[in-house]
Amino acid sequence: MRGLIAALMLTTGSASAEISFHDLKGWAGENHGAALSAFRATCDLVPDIAHLCTLPAPDPRAFFEDNFRPVLIGTPPALFTAYYEPELAGSPTRTDRFAHPVYAMPPEGPPPIPRADMPAALEGRGLEIAWLDDPAEVFFLQVQGSGRVRLPDGKVIRLGYAGKNGLEYRSIGRELVRRGVFTVPQATAEAVKGWIRANPAEGTALMNHNPSFIFFRSLDLPPDTGPIGTMGRPVIPMRSIAVDPEHVPLGLPVWVERDGAAPGLFVAHDTGSAIKGPQRADIFMGSGPEAGAAASPVADGGRMIVLAPR
Repeated sequence: MRGLIAALMLTTGSASAEISFHDLKGWAGENHGAALSAFRATCDLVPDIAHLCTLPAPDPRAFFEDNFRPVLIGTPPALFTAYYEPELAGSPTRTDRFAHPVYAMPPEGPPPIPRADMPAALEGRGLEIAWLDDPAEVFFLQVQGSGRVRLPDGKVIRLGYAGKNGLEYRSIGRELVRRGVFTVPQATAEAVKGWIRANPAEGTALMNHNPSFIFFRSLDLPPDTGPIGTMGRPVIPMRSIAVDPEHVPLGLPVWVERDGAAPGLFVAHDTGSAIKGPQRADIFMGSGPEAGAAASPVADGGRMIVLAPR
């Protein structure tokens, strides 16, 4: 256990402070039982806290208070965004409508080339898992890192992250803000998609502004489970967050106080290319269009507090 605590304190350095559970806004009213279930979904994967997986917990709130201590890492305000698992129309083969591919990982590994050069490098290799009808949706599928593709016969393919080309992620929403096309509140995922569709040539160039490229793999998952997170287990709507593992060890509970939303206890189950820093998290909202509509506008301040094991 000491190793996990040492790692947490090392990454945060002097910009960390232990606080009291009484200082957590809304702590007493939280559904600690649901949070405990989310914690136990992956705690066996973390040696320093694996023993807590089987510890009796008749009182879930007392379980967290007895076994953890709240640590404020970094300096608020935090930045909270949200992600989801989209469900998109697609085809297993190329058609006039479905002409934009989603690629599997090449057997030799990802080519370390930018997005703009990837179509020519992958063409004709038979790596297409599915074909979509909208290049903007292909791009944002890569941003989300997972998705569902509904085929014409009703079958659904579950897609999960398989790897990336290793180049740095650049936000195209931020680029449109820089150009003066949108203000920060206006630059939602749906607004950016709409701009790409309305400006096809410029939209392609905009997407190529982000050199990072994501490859996928087909997953055999029950339809009622979330996509696979970085820890190798399904993420849980409104309980899983993506964090920067350089600052927040995966598997730990994290208390989230988000401006304009109810506070809650989440678990660090996932990571993301754009999630960098101690006060940065991406909240998993769920699957499908309703979750997407809820996730798109989220860009909130607040603070996040890691529950470090005692």
